[in-house]
Amino acid sequence: MLTGVTGAALAGMLVGGVAAASHDDSAPKPDRLLAQQQDMAALNQKAPEKKAASKAPAESRSKSAAKDSKASASKETKKKADKGPKAILSGSTTASYFWDDGSGINGDTGAPASGKPMQKGMFASPSWPMNTKVKVTYKGRSITGFVGDRGPGAPSHNGVMLDLDTYTFRYLLDGGKPSSKYDAGTGEGHLQDVKWEVLSWGSGAGTKGDPQPLG
Repeated sequence: MLTGVTGAALAGMLVGGVAAASHDDSAPKPDRLLAQQQDMAALNQKAPEKKAASKAPAESRSKSAAKDSKASASKETKKKADKGPKAILSGSTTASYFWDDGSGINGDTGAPASGKPMQKGMFASPSWPMNTKVKVTYKGRSITGFVGDRGPGAPSHNGVMLDLDTYTFRYLLDGGKPSSKYDAGTGEGHLQDVKWEVLSWGSGAGTKGDPQPLG
């Protein structure tokens, strides 16, 4: 029974217990607790850094994939452009210009032989089938049109094998616009070495192959 223990004996037991606890290696020491706290802080700091590091490569891969996709689309667009109509016949000639609408101006002989109204992109050939699709190029500028009339007449016997509408003629000459439907506005009446390319033959009257003088 505790009632038999004196005050001095009880004090001695408490001192002994404290001394024993101070010699117990399993009890955490202040310096050890500080080291553990520092280790935990370091781990907590590395966790966000690792997450951010893993996020950066993912973003880089995403940007790289988007760049590759854009490059692929650009190549596909260029590939489709290269698949445009190919010429089935080509050559070069001297070209003049005309605008036949029944006005009688500049030797106008009446409405175009194809029956279609005079318009931009309508050319006259002395021999090709009506509605033949033709691309003409001069000094890097190009226009695609169609054969809708006959001509030139007498000049075709001197190597002028194409009559271009006034607007096409002026555009090929200098990229400009004519002063009117009947006047190119430059004083030039002919363009030499105009490249022509037949893209498809028309179903109308005429002869396929190299252009032939009228008549």
